[in-house]
Amino acid sequence: MIVSTYNVNSVNARLPNLLSWLEKTRPDIVFLQEIKTEFNAFPFFEINTAGYEAKVYGQKSYNGVAVLSRHKMTLVSEGIPGFADENARYLEVIVNAPEAKIRAASVYLPNGNPPYNDPDDESKFIYKLKFMDALYYHVQKLLRTHEKIILGGDFNVILTPDDVYNPELFKNNALFRPSVRQRLNALCHLGCYDAFRTLHPKENGYTYWDYGGRAYEQDLGMRIDYLFLSAQMADALSGCMVDKTPRTADKPSDHTALTAQFRF
Repeated sequence: MIVSTYNVNSVNARLPNLLSWLEKTRPDIVFLQEIKTEFNAFPFFEINTAGYEAKVYGQKSYNGVAVLSRHKMTLVSEGIPGFADENARYLEVIVNAPEAKIRAASVYLPNGNPPYNDPDDESKFIYKLKFMDALYYHVQKLLRTHEKIILGGDFNVILTPDDVYNPELFKNNALFRPSVRQRLNALCHLGCYDAFRTLHPKENGYTYWDYGGRAYEQDLGMRIDYLFLSAQMADALSGCMVDKTPRTADKPSDHTALTAQFRF
């Protein structure tokens, strides 16, 4: 079984890129973030024609998450249960694959940095911390079920200094502040295994490069997209890689895909 996460940065703008990648790689489950479209404008026809069912939690022009699956799935939750949020950032489903029944969630954490015109505004950062706290308590409940669970998405967190090309430049950035890193580490300590780091403790694993300054060409990237696994999923993990194909295609997202393989 192949599972991928991909911040597509507008599903309609990247649709040819996305469809080409799906045809070449054929993942069983795909988590999408920043689809930037409402439900009614999502390209269901094209995605279905490519062989995928889609569950979508959309939002006009901003945010939005989706799960694509080659297998039947059931919607569980739009948004983190019990957390009041006007933004579309969390979508949870049950995927009924022949190999296994999997609880899967597409996650798009807030960035948390202030507006450019008001650098002292901490409201976005406070929202990020509240979102991460809510996610922690929800995942804590999920792990008690002992199901096969996978969370995939853009977590907007640089977990360690090894996960960014120059940590000194980001020491005051909301992606790298201690309280944010502590919260993502706390999620790991619950029993969520970082799929990439489990198999690649030393590689940079960058999944994001800014559009400007020839960042991709110079590999000035960061690792902010993750696949987090319950113990039952981690036991089946057989491979994990950063797939740079979407980032090198025409009109790419500033992110690329992270893909894991499982044998049950």
